[in-house]
Amino acid sequence: MADKRRDDRRPHGELVSDVLAVLWEAGTPMSAQQVNAALGQGLARTTMATILTRLYEKGTLRRVPSGRGFAYEPVEDAAGLVAGRMRRELEREPRRDLVLKRFVSSLSENDEETLRRLLLEAEAEADDEAEAGGAPA
Repeated sequence: MADKRRDDRRPHGELVSDVLAVLWEAGTPMSAQQVNAALGQGLARTTMATILTRLYEKGTLRRVPSGRGFAYEPVEDAAGLVAGRMRRELEREPRRDLVLKRFVSSLSENDEETLRRLLLEAEAEADDEAEAGGAPA
């Protein structure tokens, strides 16, 4: 019977992804009870509280006092969360240049062009900021 229960469990990270999706969609802080109700899966109160607390401790969520407990909201949107993961992975690797080279070489033509455009835009913004900072007020 324990094997059946284990088979019914979600793949690792799926519940966390669902919780984050609910919070992103809400656009406003939500309590554990509100998140649980929005998921509609009848999870135990303690399960939801544990998930939210762990996400808060990892820096994925911020929490604000709400009644006798807390309400939670994402620190970043979905794209920001993924970008942060990518940056942390890159920071762990001593050969960053090699990792970046292989990453870029694995991109589709469209993604590579998007990356080139974004790099040019970032460079132009940095130049504009440098000029504005050096200009007399």
